[in-house]
Amino acid sequence: MMNYKGYIGHVNYDDESKLFSGEVINTRDVITFQGTSVDELENAFRDSIDDYLEFCAERGEEPEKPYSGKFNLRLEPELHRQVAIEAGLAHKSLNAWVRDTLNKAVSRGHY
Repeated sequence: MMNYKGYIGHVNYDDESKLFSGEVINTRDVITFQGTSVDELENAFRDSIDDYLEFCAERGEEPEKPYSGKFNLRLEPELHRQVAIEAGLAHKSLNAWVRDTLNKAVSRGHY
């Protein structure tokens, strides 16, 4: 993964064309980049983000922020009930319990 100004890029490599191609994965707006070397790819990633931010500024629009901090989740009713019970047993709100559980899960990752 690549990270620049809070935007995260995911990269694939095509061995036939010998080309790295990437896409910013934490925004609904489409931001892509590519390169034939790691240095070229990193520069293209940063340039794409900077171009996106400049384009938004020129149009007088707010760029989409990578994450708002709001997370809507749909669950089956039975799972919702079980999670609410677990939160209650832990003396936490449902929101706090889910946040803490997700924090534990991602702390084992590479983020």
